[in-house]
Amino acid sequence: MANCFQRAGRFLHLSRWNRSATGRCGLVGGWLADHLGIVFAFRWTGAALACGIMAFPLLVRPIRLSIEAVDRRLEQAAGTLGAAPWRVFFTITLPLALPGVLAGMVLGFAKAIGEFGATITFVSNIPGETQTISSAIYSLIQTPDGDTAALRLVVVSVFIAMAALVASEWFARRATQRLHGN
Repeated sequence: MANCFQRAGRFLHLSRWNRSATGRCGLVGGWLADHLGIVFAFRWTGAALACGIMAFPLLVRPIRLSIEAVDRRLEQAAGTLGAAPWRVFFTITLPLALPGVLAGMVLGFAKAIGEFGATITFVSNIPGETQTISSAIYSLIQTPDGDTAALRLVVVSVFIAMAALVASEWFARRATQRLHGN
């Protein structure tokens, strides 16, 4: 039990540190706000950053695995024929790894849409500003007579997930057809 409290204390300390570092008066946040005009605390930019950071591992893993699965002999052959490394990447490696890139994008998108914890922790739950679908559903369930609106959002999120899945399959089939010349 004490270990759970220690973990919770570290988590709260990290979330306080993040807000103090990325807020307008923080070291990083102050510099970003003054020089670039970017504000993360309690803004949609912070919600996008939090969702992106949480989705990043699900995005990177399939991409890395698909790039590692590309036959290196094809890349070497292109190199021996005089292709520059950037051209080898864009004409050989990337088209062959495209199904993995698409899978990573769909996984990252799904994670970002459903992100709850990082958004609540770092940018709060401000309707119309930092609210994700999952935090909106949570807020609606907590309010009287919010069940119908919450159900509508659940249906919308299922529709978005299905549309992303269909789009991913379509892109993957199209990429496979282009690779095999069909």
